[in-house]
Amino acid sequence: MVAIHTSPLAGRSPAADFFLTRVLGRTAVPFFFMVTGRFALSGPEAARRFCRKTLLLYGAASALYLPLTWYAGRFQGLDLGGALKLLVWDGIYYHLWYLPACLMGMGVAWALRGLPKGAGLATASVLYLLGLLGDAYWGLTEQIPWLEQGYQLGFRVFTYTRNGLFMAPLFLLLGRALGDGRRLPGQSACLAGALAGLAAMTGEAFALKAAGFMRHDSMYLALPWTCGCLFAWLWQIPAPPRPALRRLCGWVYLLHPALIAAVRLAAKGLGLVPLLVEDNLIHALAVALLSLAAGGCLVLAGMRPSPMGRAWIELDLSALAHNLAALRQALPPGCVLMAAVKANAYGHGAVPVAKALRRMGVGAFCVATLEEGIQLRRWGVMGEILVLGYTHPRDLALLRLWRLSQTVVDAAYARALNQSGGRTRVHIALDTGMGRLGLDPRDLDGLQALFIMKGLKVKGLFTHLCAAESRDAESRAYTLVQADAFYYAAHNLEERGIRLPKLHLLASGGILNYPEFAEEMVRPGIALYGMTGEGPCASLRPVLSLKARVVTVRRLRPGQRAGYGLAFTARRETDVAVISIGYGDGVPRALSQGRGRVLLNGREAPILGRICMDQLLADATGIPGVRQGGVAVLIGHWGPCRIGAWDWAQAADTIPNEVLSRLAARLPRLTRPGQWEEPGAPPS
Repeated sequence: MVAIHTSPLAGRSPAADFFLTRVLGRTAVPFFFMVTGRFALSGPEAARRFCRKTLLLYGAASALYLPLTWYAGRFQGLDLGGALKLLVWDGIYYHLWYLPACLMGMGVAWALRGLPKGAGLATASVLYLLGLLGDAYWGLTEQIPWLEQGYQLGFRVFTYTRNGLFMAPLFLLLGRALGDGRRLPGQSACLAGALAGLAAMTGEAFALKAAGFMRHDSMYLALPWTCGCLFAWLWQIPAPPRPALRRLCGWVYLLHPALIAAVRLAAKGLGLVPLLVEDNLIHALAVALLSLAAGGCLVLAGMRPSPMGRAWIELDLSALAHNLAALRQALPPGCVLMAAVKANAYGHGAVPVAKALRRMGVGAFCVATLEEGIQLRRWGVMGEILVLGYTHPRDLALLRLWRLSQTVVDAAYARALNQSGGRTRVHIALDTGMGRLGLDPRDLDGLQALFIMKGLKVKGLFTHLCAAESRDAESRAYTLVQADAFYYAAHNLEERGIRLPKLHLLASGGILNYPEFAEEMVRPGIALYGMTGEGPCASLRPVLSLKARVVTVRRLRPGQRAGYGLAFTARRETDVAVISIGYGDGVPRALSQGRGRVLLNGREAPILGRICMDQLLADATGIPGVRQGGVAVLIGHWGPCRIGAWDWAQAADTIPNEVLSRLAARLPRLTRPGQWEEPGAPPS
């Protein structure tokens, strides 16, 4: 890209420069399109995410280059049509055309992707051929008057046909088609095809140049074949991912035109124009080196630690989808799920879980605090969000600002909401026997008053069945009493002419044990994540897995001690694996002294001594292959061996809800949309 915009060989050999910049260099942008198509066309969410990021990038880059665009005089005499042409087709600065072309090309390619097999690529090929007639083959178009007139009308809208309508869709779809690797010939055949295509493209380009056909030189007849073979060859070469290089390439692409201007200004100020500007090769090298240096500095400044470098959480989204389907199956038609994502989605990560559930069709969520609701909104989570807990009166305006619903915790709180200066969406809680939050279901006059308060928009009426997770006789009897109290209030309000909002009584345990009380809405929490408060459930699958790195392995002789308080004494030669996770990450200290275990290379390893804040020790004696940098599974499975949150809860004399919700925020949450893979060697 730097060479295309600096023509490094123009002063030495115009023919060599033409080959470098107008033949070889023209494979770059189509190749970029193909890589984009391979990943961004993989599914609706990937396409949306790519378009959002590209739109933001285009906006930021346009703002960066506005001063240069103004200095170059591109805004002089520009009307509204010209401004739109600049923004939609040409880019604010000359190299930025690629970003709007990506956005438009993604839209066209996505539409063509839905056509019957082969029709999408065929249509994109026709668009590309039409683009050729306005680009390198313009000489042919000029010989047909009516065709030339048609293109001239088009050039009032766009400057070149190398854009998101004619050029980008074909390469985006080619990248998607070739990227699955299922029908590719061998590497040697692909490389030979790429070299043959490049030779054909070279002959084509020089012939068109000699004939004077070119209006522009971005599109050739042999270009799709050449780039397709190049992509197929490179795709088959095994190589580890290099995200730093990807970011470096992006920065070089964005920055190099600004650095071209900077080199020229510096050369003028230093009196070095003959060396740094007029000598094209030195000029190109200076721009390239400065671009790499600036890009490298920005990459280093933005580098973050690997999310799997120390300890992390993995989320199996297929398990989440399975649990959601299982809960929906247990409910009557029309019953809506309000997913409980409070306490960071029970430790799973509220934002990734809520976003995944939104993609699965969930349109309502409940949280514990105002802050949790605002966090979801800031991350773009749409739908209803109900705050189940208390919000201080001074913050009530934030409920309306972020379009959150608030629980009415008692009558006095309802009056405060009503007088807060706006209309607040609320769900009214009834205390039917838990003794926590809510109004007395027998106070029908008080309840009726809430529905006529002008400051309240009542969207729901609910209670919490505090014994619904158990099936024993006492719990069942109490649950039925609670349900009767709730329905007493609802029916009497209806008889008084109140139009009832959505009713909801059931959380996770109630959905599984008392589905007959499923009204218009339910509030599943721990069941969504693969279990209940009473323990594992056969119809549900755990969503969360917790893993950490092996820091080192050391051997203790009999009698040697380890850990705080000398809590462990080796009675035999013992291989101790130091694992980089501790109670500061949410591992209960109650799992110390062998009450807990981890999985190392598919084998159980008891925890030795006392768990530290950031590390713990495990007995790796007799387990082959345990080494520095290896993986330890604390929650999850490895082959037939499995450790669940319920195992932790039993050892710590608590419930899985507490165990999971205490997992620390410093643990990265990684989504895994497919099936689990067996943990092995550290990833590259």
